[in-house]
Amino acid sequence: MGENKQFKRALISAACTLAFATAGTAHAANWLMLQGTEAAGAAARANVWGFIQAQYQQDFSDPSATGQYVPPKLLGPDLDSQDGFNINRARIGVRGTGFPLDSRINYFVLLEMGNNGITHGNGAFARLTDASVTLNYIPGARVRAGLFKTPGSEEGLQAIHVFDYINFTEAANGLLLERFPNKGYSGANLPAATEAQLQGGASLNGFNSPVGAFRDVGVQVFDAFDVGNDWEVSYAAMIGNGNGIEFSNSDGEYDKYLYLSAEKKMGGKGPKAEGLKFFAWGQRGTRLLDITNDSVANAVSHDRNRSGLGVKYMAKPFRVTAEYITADGMIWVGPDKPTFTFASTNGAEAKANGWYVEGGWYIPKTKFELDARFDTMTRLEGATDEHQFDKWTLGVQYHFNPKTRITVNYEIRDFECVANTTPCTNANKNLTGVGDKLGVQLTAIF
Repeated sequence: MGENKQFKRALISAACTLAFATAGTAHAANWLMLQGTEAAGAAARANVWGFIQAQYQQDFSDPSATGQYVPPKLLGPDLDSQDGFNINRARIGVRGTGFPLDSRINYFVLLEMGNNGITHGNGAFARLTDASVTLNYIPGARVRAGLFKTPGSEEGLQAIHVFDYINFTEAANGLLLERFPNKGYSGANLPAATEAQLQGGASLNGFNSPVGAFRDVGVQVFDAFDVGNDWEVSYAAMIGNGNGIEFSNSDGEYDKYLYLSAEKKMGGKGPKAEGLKFFAWGQRGTRLLDITNDSVANAVSHDRNRSGLGVKYMAKPFRVTAEYITADGMIWVGPDKPTFTFASTNGAEAKANGWYVEGGWYIPKTKFELDARFDTMTRLEGATDEHQFDKWTLGVQYHFNPKTRITVNYEIRDFECVANTTPCTNANKNLTGVGDKLGVQLTAIF
């Protein structure tokens, strides 16, 4: 464990050293402005856009000694196979301004029709992921209202169609891509299933609601300021329902979000703008959760807090990103992950953390890009069933043109329950055998 910690510190140090050493070259994408505003007087009244991502993935994990599988060994969102083709995202949207009537008002609408955690298992062919209006009347305080991405982690805030990897880091997937608790008690993990049981209709999907998709319904005040010497400072403060892409606010409370970034810029626009960005963010909220195994609906409120900080550097041919994330409350329990409570640990009150370092090299005078990422998550910190999820992702991208590319990723995974306890002995019976994963994804933007 000591060597592992030293290795982690070395990776973070190397990423930060590279970022600081190259600080004079430009700026990273400002997602607050790219997603929430339009160019005044220049944007179209209705710009139709979208993208499609078609993929193939294969999970090389082995079943447990009793021939059973758990979600880390299966492909989402169906969780019933280890290989297959999928249209994991198919989104179409419209964005623009009221120009020439009023260019100080802009809007953003996006619909998801792919097979993923947003649409799967909810009886919905398509779901609205974004629907917002931004008012650009107050200098220094733009106001955005509706459904949109929350100001937070770089991995979640950035546009998914320019994301350099196929799958999220374990910290983003396990701590930030929120799954919401069911209305009634669901304290026991769904049992692991054999291949025959999965083919016979057994389900390992334990949640009734769609994933949060790094989004919320609410109101955000934000803006970006040129502070001289090619530096830009951005901020965002948001209040939202705390219920992801669904429109209800069942507990009557609101999530609060804060975001701050400082960017060194030297020209360039759009999602692939070059440069250096430092950012920090935080989220505080509550969730209703029924943790009593009885027939009475007696959900109580539990805190759900998340925070993080990081740095991103991009100036071709190189890219480096590092981010650290902490989580307090509403942590998944068990390798099956359909619940927040279990006999050995109350995940509703648990803590977790994770981080990642990633980098890319755009091979000069070619259309190829090489990528590498290490990410880790410590779940249920200090508990009798503390888990450690480590993952290496090696990738290559080929850019046919600026809007079409193919991505190949190979993941090397090491998942285990690390405490010397009976709960970990039982958990590792299911986690033993988690293996590598191969993915190929074609992205086309229109």
